[in-house]
Amino acid sequence: MVATNPIKLSDVDATFLPPTLTGPIFEKSVEQSAVMSLARRVPLSMSANTAVPVPLDVPTADWVEQAGRKPLGTGGVDIKTMTGKKIAVLIPVAMEVVQSNAAGLWTQLRSDLPTAFSRAFDRAAIHGKTMKGATGPFPDYLAETTKSVTIGTASQATGGIYKDIVNGMREVVTDDWDYTGTVADHRLQLDLLGATDTTGRPIFVETRDPGMDMALAGSLVGNPLAYSRAVSGKLRRQSGTVDTGLRAIGGDWSQTAYGVGMDITVRISREATYIDEDGGVHSAFQENLVLLLAEAYYGFVLGDVEAFVKYLAAGGSS
Repeated sequence: MVATNPIKLSDVDATFLPPTLTGPIFEKSVEQSAVMSLARRVPLSMSANTAVPVPLDVPTADWVEQAGRKPLGTGGVDIKTMTGKKIAVLIPVAMEVVQSNAAGLWTQLRSDLPTAFSRAFDRAAIHGKTMKGATGPFPDYLAETTKSVTIGTASQATGGIYKDIVNGMREVVTDDWDYTGTVADHRLQLDLLGATDTTGRPIFVETRDPGMDMALAGSLVGNPLAYSRAVSGKLRRQSGTVDTGLRAIGGDWSQTAYGVGMDITVRISREATYIDEDGGVHSAFQENLVLLLAEAYYGFVLGDVEAFVKYLAAGGSS
């Protein structure tokens, strides 16, 4: 067996953590984002705005006689501009924790940071909000759609929640869009699993593959299903967030695209000061802390918001 040396604070550069530590954080943040799991990824330039082609329709081909006039395609492509926006989090950690168990700290960061970044991205892309409720970084967001269905509208005798989901799909498809997937709050999973027909038999046997820790891990009425706590707006152990009543949103994901400007970077400092949420000023040097500053750049564009439909809980207002 080859012996491995434990990670020590003295082994780590004082400015940036190495890619061997930050790389897995970046990859997992993409996997855990419900929106990114369904949207298409495009390159994101950090030195200029990125022009993203959004298909408005498939070009129409037709038959033509030899040497005849070629038919003009009736499809179209719109152009959306994507700009990289920064997500950041500052984490103060006691020096004793870092020195005694640096390897454990990095392991915890690989678990927590992807969740933090993916939730912030999904909240902005779905609700157009920051984590503190301010206006989000992207000009368009999914919940702007005027199409909506309230869960519980259809009676059990007419199909219940299954009919509600199909009715939402119908709103999208009859408006000449494709329905290619759904992002949902975890609360909807309980509603789906609890739904029965008039004889008491479950309508949905399973909506999530067991053992999967990524967002895209199931299907709903034959289409991909991704879960995110950012869908409802109410985040676990996150003060100040509220349940908007949004339980799912689905539609034509060819109308969305996201980009990542660069890998996640994590800087460390033993001397910097920081201000807490109550306005208190803290010195890392004086309080024997290590400050970890994690940053990443993401972009998001949305073609036509009416390519999507919202599924709301009774009384929901999102």
